[in-house]
Amino acid sequence: MTSSSLLDRSRRAVWHPCTQMKSHETLPLVPLVRGEGIWLEDADGRRFIDGISAWWVNLFGHCNPRINDAIGEQLETLEHAMLAGFTHRPVVELSERLSALTGGALGHAFYASDGASATEIALKMSMHAWRNQGETGKSRFVSLAGSYHGETVGA
Repeated sequence: MTSSSLLDRSRRAVWHPCTQMKSHETLPLVPLVRGEGIWLEDADGRRFIDGISAWWVNLFGHCNPRINDAIGEQLETLEHAMLAGFTHRPVVELSERLSALTGGALGHAFYASDGASATEIALKMSMHAWRNQGETGKSRFVSLAGSYHGETVGA
């Protein structure tokens, strides 16, 4: 598939986040084909520094061999399982490691699929914690003005 064909198909089929569709007429999309470390590469071989780590989630770089190996190994045995009613060794081990980092002050880990979901979950958990303590009137939250907290209503 050519870059031109990919761009045409993308404009017709993909609603790119945080973007006005009309802006693609003057600020064209970049057709990426690979990433390695901090670098992203387009179909013409031009390289770009990924200065926002694929929207803040790719802290260890693209195609990190250690991470890719661990993912590949895990995919061989169990690629995904919901934690509602199930558990597995990797999630228990990670939760124990996270608890140990807090000196045991935080005894349980709750997992989300992205930052916006984590923000929503934190808001809900906070409300439930206060209600469980009999504080039913607490309904306000503190946030940093002008900061990014995700793309959901609560964030």
